[in-house]
Amino acid sequence: MANELDVFVGNTTLIDEEVYQLWLDGYSVSDAVNIRLKSGILDQTGAGADVLESDTMDHYRTFQMIERLLHYPPKLVQQLLFQIPPYKQSMLIERYYAFEEAFVREVLGKKLSKGTKKDLDDISAKTGVTLKSCRRQFDNFKRVFKVVEEMRGALVENIQQNFLLSDKLARDYAAIVFLANSRFETGKKKLQYLTFEDFATCAEHLIQNWTLGAVDIADDMDMDLDKEFLQDLKDLKILITDKDLLDHHKSLVCTSLRGKISVFHEMDSNFKTLSRSLVNIGTSLTHNKDVRDFFIDLVEKFIEPCKAAGWSLTDVQLFLNQYIASARALDAFK
Repeated sequence: MANELDVFVGNTTLIDEEVYQLWLDGYSVSDAVNIRLKSGILDQTGAGADVLESDTMDHYRTFQMIERLLHYPPKLVQQLLFQIPPYKQSMLIERYYAFEEAFVREVLGKKLSKGTKKDLDDISAKTGVTLKSCRRQFDNFKRVFKVVEEMRGALVENIQQNFLLSDKLARDYAAIVFLANSRFETGKKKLQYLTFEDFATCAEHLIQNWTLGAVDIADDMDMDLDKEFLQDLKDLKILITDKDLLDHHKSLVCTSLRGKISVFHEMDSNFKTLSRSLVNIGTSLTHNKDVRDFFIDLVEKFIEPCKAAGWSLTDVQLFLNQYIASARALDAFK
């Protein structure tokens, strides 16, 4: 009696997104199989456990072969060995370069070197992110950094062109490599309440206003702070050393904010102290150590005093906007 066997042949590479995520998360084949079993997949498909294990292993082998292409995404798009639809290619790239908030906060601003990589065991234990996933994310940060660090032009665009990431993810990577480049301190205890998005927002503003690229984006780099600009900030010292100018500056700010800010009396009585703190932070940024301590200095010398005095976020925003506008009116920014 002859046995009938149906065979289907195709050349499209099958990608199971759920298995791909398990692979990215660093689960072993056996762990991935157990997770899939718990999801009830056998009841849905009618397959046996041995088939599920074989299917998982096949997917893992495919991902391991594709991984070398994911290191340089344009190669994945250009190659012909794996027939993967464009939308699936985009998914593979985007997920491969995605990162976890808990992990990125542990390495943000640190040098992307072997020294930091040695700490991944501890970071994995602390965050609950698997070691394999920590290594992938760290290696991605380092790879992007190495590719774009000497490139001229807009940092976000350079990342998008070389790694084919979405605009949001490219902007996040721009923040990571920018903060790593200048070694901004983000790990101190007083900074732990700040999220990655907080730092990413700050990094975006710094890139747009304080870097060489902010001066001439076509010729210069968004990675490096503009040393000439930081040197010019020393001229702001006059705002606190010239008594007449200090009093005039205070008068302009207080006049503009009267009736608009809920902590007017606290601002009025502490204006000179706050102004001195802001100016001293700005004028010290010609030194690498002070650049690294920029965020901790802002928290300790400005944010914490404002918080202790009961300032709201709106109060701080109104004050800083008017502080800068009034300084410009005094020609402090020349």
